[in-house]
Amino acid sequence: MPRQPDQSRQLAAFLRSRRERLTPAEVGLPQTARRRTPGLRREELALLAGISATWYTYLEQGRQIRASEQVLDSLATALRLDRHERAHLLQLAGHATADAPDEPEPLTAEVASVPSLLQPNPAYVIGGTYDVLSHNQAAEALFPRLIDHESKRPPNFLRWVFLEPMAREIVVDWEPEARGLLARFRTQAGRHPTDPRYNRLIDELTEHSPEARAWWRQYEVQARHSGHKRLRHPHRGPVEYAYTAFHLAEHPEQTLVVYIEPAADQPSPPDL
Repeated sequence: MPRQPDQSRQLAAFLRSRRERLTPAEVGLPQTARRRTPGLRREELALLAGISATWYTYLEQGRQIRASEQVLDSLATALRLDRHERAHLLQLAGHATADAPDEPEPLTAEVASVPSLLQPNPAYVIGGTYDVLSHNQAAEALFPRLIDHESKRPPNFLRWVFLEPMAREIVVDWEPEARGLLARFRTQAGRHPTDPRYNRLIDELTEHSPEARAWWRQYEVQARHSGHKRLRHPHRGPVEYAYTAFHLAEHPEQTLVVYIEPAADQPSPPDL
């Protein structure tokens, strides 16, 4: 995959930031006289990675040169990158990271059991990328084809809304709801610039959905919130639900969402 000029600039900035956070002592180099810049020198990092100092300088200058995955692995090791940072490095350098393994988002058994306790109200727990981490039967019925028990990857609300045709039938006000969802995802993605899960999902949505591609360029942002949503119930047709979002204390990006039908048909309480 060819690298775009903006990617080259991002790659240069990413390498420079990771080089500057390391000290000679951390990588086993002797401490020398006072340094004018923080972190390692380019020559020192190139030596640790076993590559040419001139060639590495070209990378930090944002030049259009192609780095092999082997060289990038050497740089990732020398820079002491974690798994997410390494995947981000590969992506910026023009190497596909779709096959990079993702660890499942942690979810305690106690939290996973909450949606079932809220049955018959539709309820689910989503992560930062809108993966559905836990859900109850009412949610599965209200959002058909969201849950695919045969798929190896978790269900995802963004994929469902933008890439599942049935979502446009279920979500009555599809366009404003989809725009709002994408704006909330952009807010989340902005907090995780080095997490490849967000970048892969952005690429998938903008490649396969013309609406996502057009709206993503408009740079709308929005916080997760509670509100009202009109959904087409499988048996009763359009129903306006009130939904409430609860952020988990231990993992604030994980959110419990509960849908409740307005109690319009319930009798008024007796006068006292």
